[in-house]
Amino acid sequence: MTGLLTVQKCTDQVHVIVGATALALHRIAKSLEYGARVVVVAPAPGDGSVTPEPWASSVAARIETHAGRLQWLQRPFDLADLTTLGRPEVDAVVDTVFVALPAFDAQAASISAACLRLRIPVNVADSAELSSFTLPSTYTDGPLQIGVSTSGAGCRLANKIRRLVTAALPANVADSCAKVGQLKRRIQHEDLRELQEKSGLDDVYHNVGQDDDDALQTYKFMQLVKEHAVDDGSVEFAEAQKKQRMRWLAQIVEYYPLAQLATISIDSLSSTYKQAPGAAPEAAPVAPPPASKPTISLVGSGPGAPGFLTTAAHAAITTADLILSDKLVPQGVLDLIPKHTETYIASKFPGNAERAQQELLDLGLAALKQGKSVVRLKQGDPYIFGRGAEEYIFFRDHGYECIVIPGITSALSGPLMAGISPTQREVADQVLICTGTGRRGAVPDTPEFVPTRTTVFLMALHRLAETIDRLRLKDWPMATPCAIIERASCPDQRTIRTTLEHVVEAFHAEGSMPPGILIVGDACNGMIPYDATQKWTKHHGCALFDAAL
Repeated sequence: MTGLLTVQKCTDQVHVIVGATALALHRIAKSLEYGARVVVVAPAPGDGSVTPEPWASSVAARIETHAGRLQWLQRPFDLADLTTLGRPEVDAVVDTVFVALPAFDAQAASISAACLRLRIPVNVADSAELSSFTLPSTYTDGPLQIGVSTSGAGCRLANKIRRLVTAALPANVADSCAKVGQLKRRIQHEDLRELQEKSGLDDVYHNVGQDDDDALQTYKFMQLVKEHAVDDGSVEFAEAQKKQRMRWLAQIVEYYPLAQLATISIDSLSSTYKQAPGAAPEAAPVAPPPASKPTISLVGSGPGAPGFLTTAAHAAITTADLILSDKLVPQGVLDLIPKHTETYIASKFPGNAERAQQELLDLGLAALKQGKSVVRLKQGDPYIFGRGAEEYIFFRDHGYECIVIPGITSALSGPLMAGISPTQREVADQVLICTGTGRRGAVPDTPEFVPTRTTVFLMALHRLAETIDRLRLKDWPMATPCAIIERASCPDQRTIRTTLEHVVEAFHAEGSMPPGILIVGDACNGMIPYDATQKWTKHHGCALFDAAL
């Protein structure tokens, strides 16, 4: 049975458990753990009853421990119990029924049928056919709950998969969940207060989040937010800031390493947008004299997979005193950083890129003055639209010559991971790498159309519709093949193949999985032809390199 996994609020619900088996004891414990009131229906031991004496003693002990929340009706189950043992506020209809009778007991089918008729959720042991829901193998750590279901294929298999999944989690994952929840509530509270102040209304509308863990991450996730907007005191400005801050929180969750989420500062993060536009960052503390020769390295981390790091990059990462990392550097690369190494993830989120960039530079400069070895870890290659040249000049002007370690840029490796050769005889004889976003969100000039050219657009997906409109104005054929490649070389890489005519519709429909690039040109069809009978196709994984990675 394949069904929808949900998390139920069981507090003060009435759970009826039928049967006197070991499974019934487990069901009692779980229902009590999650706040339900439990009614067990099973005959007392003796006089031909199948209820064993040890089981009865165990239930009696639990009744003493959970006074008022556990009741044992020592008699056979009656179908009338379904509509008489429940809470008064729901007309005495019970909330959930667990049938823990032996597999051969014929009463299980009649109880199931009655529950289904009354729309009472029912779980029958070892029978997915008679159950309206099944229980996954679960893991709980504070606010975190993980459920694994094999849809009835085997509970032991589900348990094993659950153990393998949870073993990969960092030890402080519960703290990470708690910190993100606190930060979300802080942002919502501050936004609501600001809206109330600007509107003069206490009951002003406020979107409280509407989260869905499985909801499609829409294309607006990376939507362009320009900096230096001026607060005009209007409700409209406050509403815009509210949306901006919640996307900012979503990006923190997406990009920060899971273990590091537990250590984020709620005060510093929640106050980011309270700074005045263009305000200078706080002065760095005066550093003591250097204890050793300082070094600053601009290191390219490649497209994403740790296997594509150069040996020089790996050596720099594993020997640095301080790592200043881009937010887009994936978890696999960050996992290579020794645990004792101080690491800072860039807080470049919607609307604060310039401030966050200056913060990184100041942190690096302060560390150099202390004689530390600093690595500025950058996604892809430091000099391909990565501000590497600006950072080189900054540190040089302050007396420090940068060591530059190249990285494999996604502009050239991303197409390969999707089965696209940027150059190919009789298809494409040149490659052009463009950016979709200039300084402070400016729109760069769009290149002219060249039939034998493969054009790669970096940082363009957040304004994809605008980019395609500009290509149309320059007479690019809308039938030109193109591809969106996201998370290139990572296990969750996704490739959307389509044409310029349908690429915006495809991106809006499929949602966003940043970071991503746009490839345009006939080379997109050179190795793996696009199925022209469909508006677009979608592929997960690296088309030609799955085995190697």
